[in-house]
Amino acid sequence: MLHSWAKDLFPICRSITGPGVRETLKYIQNILPELKIHSVPSGTQAFDWTVPDEWTINDAFISDESGQRIVDFQEHNLHLLGYSEPVDKWLTLDELEQHLYSLPDQPNAIPYVTSYYEKRWGFCLTHNQRKTLKPGNYHAVINTDLKPGVLNYGELILLGELDQEVFLSTYICHPSMANNELSGPVVTMALVQWLATLDNHRYTYRIVFIPETIGSIVYLSKHLDHLKKHVIAGFNISCIGDDRVYSYLPSRDGNTLSDMAALHVLKHIDLGFKHYTWLDRGSDERHYCAPGIDLPIATITRSKYGEYPEYHTSLDDLNLVTPSGLKGGFKALKKTLDVIEKNVYPKIEVLGEPQLGKRGFSPTVSTKKIKEEFLIIRHLLSYCDGQKSVIEIADLLDEPFWALWPIVEKLVDNGLLSVKTISGES
Repeated sequence: MLHSWAKDLFPICRSITGPGVRETLKYIQNILPELKIHSVPSGTQAFDWTVPDEWTINDAFISDESGQRIVDFQEHNLHLLGYSEPVDKWLTLDELEQHLYSLPDQPNAIPYVTSYYEKRWGFCLTHNQRKTLKPGNYHAVINTDLKPGVLNYGELILLGELDQEVFLSTYICHPSMANNELSGPVVTMALVQWLATLDNHRYTYRIVFIPETIGSIVYLSKHLDHLKKHVIAGFNISCIGDDRVYSYLPSRDGNTLSDMAALHVLKHIDLGFKHYTWLDRGSDERHYCAPGIDLPIATITRSKYGEYPEYHTSLDDLNLVTPSGLKGGFKALKKTLDVIEKNVYPKIEVLGEPQLGKRGFSPTVSTKKIKEEFLIIRHLLSYCDGQKSVIEIADLLDEPFWALWPIVEKLVDNGLLSVKTISGES
């Protein structure tokens, strides 16, 4: 399912504004009918930024003197430098070279290059193709519109029992790249579908599908007061669809509920996961965690943006992003959200160590496995002072949260434990 969504979305030429964003949001809305699509006019001020003019691409190509297209946007939408201004002119090869972009160290890859806030034009091609260009005259045609319009983003809110929120953000602004672009939205869509199946969830979930950077800044400028009051955890979701090891990038604080849950899950599902630092940031977490914003947003990825060879090239395709990779990314984030949902502060309701035998918790026969399970219960209870959360206790015991949670539930049902959502809450 996830991979088929990615296949459908892959051909769309997206940018930070324009028809590709709207087409993508409409596709997502068909799957998630509760999604609301918003429009923000060009020129709108958002903190230190301004919403740019809207960009629409109709066609773009370079042809030789015989009229043959040798670089063609219709063949691959990465061939055009993003936000290129219109042009229709003949150039010598030397003149044309000033507007070409390629990667000598990746000669078979088309690079992804943009110029959102400075007017320019250009074409991207493989370095091998670039080396075949011969002296002569070339016709460069870029049929684009760059004029006042709107920036679009999608928002979906799933109300929970509490007004505390978990914030999920993913971006929809890159053209045909699978891991850096489409893995985030399709995994987020699957997470929304899963959340909608729950009979009830404690937290409210706020999910946004936005253009990277300018979209997150615009969203923050409109909702900052609310977000600061209500968001208790959240994730920037990107690059989550390949089959390589998992990666984790912390919030600026590094010690939020998001960080605790992400680290706990990753160390139990992938011992080889890569642990980055805040200095390795580069996506929308840098806006959500900026000074004065200070939201508790962390990032779980597979191959982190900027750290895998196919990043921002035509090699980031649907062969790199696989059904199993997307499924694994979904499961990692689902497990992390489930940990956040269930995380509570348990407190024992008797003084001293309880008599477990009369409550049916002591083993009546002795085997190694039963003894180990009984010992886990005793260890768990020894930390249940109302000050430590289940995540913290699980880390102290070096047990996965999902192994301890059924025990916590049983102890609560038995009356040995009470639970609170906040440390020391009465």
